[in-house]
Amino acid sequence: MVPAALTLGAALALDRIVGDPHTPFHPVALFGRFVGWWGRPSCYPPALQRAAGVVLWAVSAALFALPFWCVESFAPALLLLVLSPFLLKATFAWRSLEEHVGAVEAALASGSLDEGRRAAGMLVSRDTRTLSAEEIRSAAYESVAENLSDSVIAPLFWFAVFAPFGLGLTAAAVYRAINCMDAMLGYTDERVRLGWCAARADDLANLLPSRVSGCVGLLYFGLKGRLMPAWRCLLEDRHKRPGFNGGWPMSVLAGGAGVRFAKRGVYQIGPGEKSLAAGGADIIGSVRGITLIFSVFAIIALFLWA
Repeated sequence: MVPAALTLGAALALDRIVGDPHTPFHPVALFGRFVGWWGRPSCYPPALQRAAGVVLWAVSAALFALPFWCVESFAPALLLLVLSPFLLKATFAWRSLEEHVGAVEAALASGSLDEGRRAAGMLVSRDTRTLSAEEIRSAAYESVAENLSDSVIAPLFWFAVFAPFGLGLTAAAVYRAINCMDAMLGYTDERVRLGWCAARADDLANLLPSRVSGCVGLLYFGLKGRLMPAWRCLLEDRHKRPGFNGGWPMSVLAGGAGVRFAKRGVYQIGPGEKSLAAGGADIIGSVRGITLIFSVFAIIALFLWA
C-alpha cells in the first residue's frame, strides 16, 4: 500500500503542476466521444432504450477501465510506479475547476455579462443567457462545490478503498466512466430512458463520497471557526437541491463560506451573509483545504494498511 499512497500524493502534485491537458486525446475526452456516438436516443426504439442504456453503460465502463486494469495487473512494479500517478490523474480534475471559475471571474471583471454567461455555460447545464452577474457566479461556484465530490473526492475515495485489493486505478476509472456517462445522459429530457442506468449508477457511486466530502468540509470549517454555520446549512439546506448527493458538499461550502447558491425557481442554499463576489475566494480555498485534508487521511490510511 506504500506505492498506492505514493501514487495518490504524486497524482495530486501532478494535477496542481499541469492541470488537465486541453487535448482531444485525453482519455476522458476520447471516452466522451464514444458515449456521444452511442448515446443518441434517436438510434433506438423507445421500448428498447432503457435496455440499450444498461447494456451500453456496462460495455462502456468496462472498455474505459480495461487499460487501467491491464496496467495495474500486469505492468512490472517499476513501470507501474511511474505510470500510476498519470493514470490516477486522468480520473479526477482539481485544478481545472479553479481554472473554469477563473474564466468566469475574468469575464465578469472585464464587464462582459455575455462572456461570463458563456463561461458559466461551460460548467452547468442550465440556460445561462438571462442570468445576472450574481447568478452567473452562483452557477460557477455551485459547480465547483458539487464537483468537489464528483470530480475530486469520489475518484480518490474509490482509489483508496480498492487499492488494498490491487484495484485502485481500476475502481477510479470505473467511477470516472460512471460519472461521465451521467453527465452526458442523466437528464429528464428525451435521454431519460437511455440514461436511466447512468443516472442511477452515478447516484450510488457518489452516495459515500458526497457525504465524506461534507464531513471533511465540516472539519475544515471547524478549523476555520465556521463549524456551526456550515453545520446549520447542512441540516437545513442539503435536501433543497434535486438529488440526494450534491446537496451535501454544496450546503457545507455555502454555510461555511457564508454565501448563497441560487438556481432561479429551483433552490436557494446558504445564508447569504456575503455576495459570491466577496466569498468566492473562500469557496476556492475551502475546496483546496478539503481536498488536502481528505488526501492526507487517505495517504495515512494506506500507509497504515501497509
